[in-house]
Amino acid sequence: MRIAQISPLFEAVPPKLYGGTERVVSSLTEELVAMGHDVTLFASGDSVTSAKLEAVWPKAIRLDPDMRDWVAAYARLIEMVRRRADEFDVLHFHIDYWPASLFSRQRTPFVTTLHGRLDLPEFKSAYELFPDVPLVSISDSQRRPLQRVNWVRTVLHGMPEHILTPRPMKRDYLAVLGRVSPEKGVDKAIRIAGRAGMKVKIAAKVDKADQEYFDAEIKPLLALPHVEFIGEINDAQKPEFLSGAKALLFPINWPEPFGLVMIEAMACGTPVIAYNHGSVPEVIDHGITGFIVPDETAAVAAIGKLDQLSHEEVRSQFERRFTARRMAEDYLDVYAEIGAVATPRLRAVGA
Repeated sequence: MRIAQISPLFEAVPPKLYGGTERVVSSLTEELVAMGHDVTLFASGDSVTSAKLEAVWPKAIRLDPDMRDWVAAYARLIEMVRRRADEFDVLHFHIDYWPASLFSRQRTPFVTTLHGRLDLPEFKSAYELFPDVPLVSISDSQRRPLQRVNWVRTVLHGMPEHILTPRPMKRDYLAVLGRVSPEKGVDKAIRIAGRAGMKVKIAAKVDKADQEYFDAEIKPLLALPHVEFIGEINDAQKPEFLSGAKALLFPINWPEPFGLVMIEAMACGTPVIAYNHGSVPEVIDHGITGFIVPDETAAVAAIGKLDQLSHEEVRSQFERRFTARRMAEDYLDVYAEIGAVATPRLRAVGA
């Protein structure tokens, strides 16, 4: 099957450091290639892939100091895909509402996976202009703010089985991984760890938009004796970081669309203690891969029950539910459902 994957341009595919959407696009692209499909990836020129790379912009926008108007890069992306649309059986977009208008007016089947929050009113007004455009949600909870659109199905994220694996290490701290922002609850994680009498290690990125919040609210907490701030880490550093943790703390206070860090922890056999918002109950099996809690007091109590969980079972649940192969097979079903050409290569070669 001839498949185009159209990635955001803010990070490379896969991202050098932080970048959830681009990491998912990479996992899906590589798995589809491994299954025998002819895949072209539209992405930044510093991306690394076994697919055919169509370099839309020289490097990831976030790492380009000369970038002043990212909309121009996206205008170029849309036009480059349009000019080649007839070469593909399906176009799979990961860039929000950008393709809805233009690609509704051409004949190649297309679908868009929405990766972000959808509870802002401006999103509702944009997406509901196109009630027939096929959309994929990354959790059932993500789609709740948008009712009058064409949801094809929910496809939970997956990742390659062997990128993140458990390491034989002493688990003697709590971990925070991802991004520092008000909705991620890093301050809550620090308080939870302190109340539990445990060290917390924070491997997280600070965006420019969140620098003021970091300086005012989080930076003073880093002086506490139980806190270690590491900063952004890459995939090569994650297995050791997560395998050394007794649990990943995920005390979010927003409608998390998916939360890739949860399955990254599970891949390393590390349970997750998370607040019950957004996708959390769709990802975490309470009492098996972690604990879903309502507040800091319940999170502290959950830390005391972590020894009841099996690290091997946490990893096994990841392998059953969150691999890149399962995700790719789900998306192949989506492509068939929206009318992409069904060929003998629609499934893995030899399957």
